[in-house]
Amino acid sequence: MKLKVAVAGATGYTGAELLRILVHHPNVQVVSVTSEQSSGEPLVYRVPFLKSYYDLTLEPFDADTIGAKADLIFTCLAHTQAMAPIGRLLHQRKRVIDLSADYRLKSKALYPKWYHAEHPNPALLKEAVYGLTEVNRKAIAQSRLVANPGCYPTGALLLIYPFLTAGWVATDREIIIDSKSGISGAGRTPTPATHFTEIHEGMTAYQVGTHRHLPEIEQALSLWNKKRVKVIFTPYLLPVNRGILTTVYLPLNRSLSQSKMRALFECYKDKPFIRERDGAPNLSHVRGSNFCDISAFATQGGRTAILMSAIDNLVKGAAGQAVQNMNVMMGWDERLGLMASPLFP
Repeated sequence: MKLKVAVAGATGYTGAELLRILVHHPNVQVVSVTSEQSSGEPLVYRVPFLKSYYDLTLEPFDADTIGAKADLIFTCLAHTQAMAPIGRLLHQRKRVIDLSADYRLKSKALYPKWYHAEHPNPALLKEAVYGLTEVNRKAIAQSRLVANPGCYPTGALLLIYPFLTAGWVATDREIIIDSKSGISGAGRTPTPATHFTEIHEGMTAYQVGTHRHLPEIEQALSLWNKKRVKVIFTPYLLPVNRGILTTVYLPLNRSLSQSKMRALFECYKDKPFIRERDGAPNLSHVRGSNFCDISAFATQGGRTAILMSAIDNLVKGAAGQAVQNMNVMMGWDERLGLMASPLFP
């Protein structure tokens, strides 16, 4: 019997990408899709590229109604919109993978600061498992609530994790993270800053030093380090549809050669979606896939590592990682539904 799943917020870029991936999943049946603005319309009116794959009608998101149909729910809602409904879904003994930021941060005090809302279910913040699959696989397998990581944190944290946990990072210095994202990361609703003529043939930084993914990144690093780690994070918008190219300037407490840096990535040798590259990663080599391409470069003095990753922000940075987490939760091969090759060119 197939697992019955629902996608709440099915018409945004992330929800639509999730549905695209689930088409090819052998163990899943999508039984419900929601949209507040388009409820009552056929799904394919809003995501026409899925015509011939789904025959579903969009409905409003009601936790009780959706919970009666589905065993696992992906919530792809705007930040703060899933906080209360997820509590009701868990009360119905459903499993939830939340693709918003509503359960990523462990401290309830951070939500008013970064998301301008009090959290109605602070007790669940401790229970939610941070869904960075390659790092938290054991906890994810036992979880009923997975907080899917943000796209920027995914590309950065997978780079830093091997170095930090091996004790090579000078944590008394700030880690510098520079990330450049395709415009789909800004969501499907158009704004003046994301209009084609505004972004085409240009590149700009935004939310410099104040991006909401900063506390998420620092939280994970501080947990792994067992004391506070500080980060300088600058995101940019690229005039491309998909992808995030991340560069981390990592301060080291000892000189580290190129070969030793590459040896640290051996911790990912049995992780099917991490691919080490000899040269710098390229967004065009991961587009449409769940792969994270990584590379490391030693500097002349050896006391700073330059780390780089490339992911598709809608797949490994969102929907693909959510499916990977579902596979782990269900005890399936984590590659199910996710092994389509990247698109090239």
